Amino acid sequence: MFSNTIQESQYRTYLLTDHTAQSHVSIVPERGGIVTSWQVNGQELFYLDQERFTNPNLSVRGGNPILFPICGNLVNNRYTIDDQSYTLKQHGFARDLPWTVEQSVVNQHASLTLTLSSDDQTRLGFPFDFHLAFTYTLIADQLEIHQRFTNHSPLPMPFSIGFHPYFKVEDKTQLRFEIPSQEYYDHRQGTVNPYGGEFDWTAPELDFAFHKLSGSVAKVHDPHRALTLTITTDAPYGTLVFWTVKDKDFFCLEPWTAGRNALNTKENLIYVEPDTSWHTWVRFEAKFSG
Repeated sequence: MFSNTIQESQYRTYLLTDHTAQSHVSIVPERGGIVTSWQVNGQELFYLDQERFTNPNLSVRGGNPILFPICGNLVNNRYTIDDQSYTLKQHGFARDLPWTVEQSVVNQHASLTLTLSSDDQTRLGFPFDFHLAFTYTLIADQLEIHQRFTNHSPLPMPFSIGFHPYFKVEDKTQLRFEIPSQEYYDHRQGTVNPYGGEFDWTAPELDFAFHKLSGSVAKVHDPHRALTLTITTDAPYGTLVFWTVKDKDFFCLEPWTAGRNALNTKENLIYVEPDTSWHTWVRFEAKFSG
């Protein structure tokens, strides 16, 4: 049995529920279309900094923010198109803008479709007319996010897309990772290092980008919670970013289609032709054993 209900609080929250699986997803359209909570078997998967979430002047730290039209940052927050310079802050603007609820479906699953369209504000930093439609689908222990990007501009629209999930954790030292890569770029040190599955949890901050992925599936095993998290992505998602901060009860494993500064380097950018749409997807899965 599935349901989609609305909770009225500081922000209107849509609650997708699979009652049989005791799973649910909370989505807040006006706060960047963010998923603030994902539960399976009644256990919470996402971390959320409630204080930042309730302050509309701060970006949300927690849940699963949307990264568009860039992932990460640009050098000096600037890029150039057709000899015109534009400014975009880190991770773009989609996570800060209100999204619109377009459709709610309760059938063989529970889903909610949100949309975001360009306006005078977005065109100041990203000179394209676009329409985004993201559909969140919950069924059992899986959360899928289907994304459609439509370009209403006369020129091809370049961008990258990503997600920034904050996974809740109680003991990071027990985590075991299966990431389909043999190396990572350490953003803080500016070095490329071999990857053998181990991280230095004593470091103040870990910020690694796995660019050379050999597969589309990554797993995190958390023996402390008897939990296995699986992230499966469509082909364009060619980067996984791992980020965490010491003494914080979260880690992030973020699927991106391109790395930092892509609007300047042009590496792995997606281009949607005028008056056409492009579709992709990401799937999160959580399995508890015992």
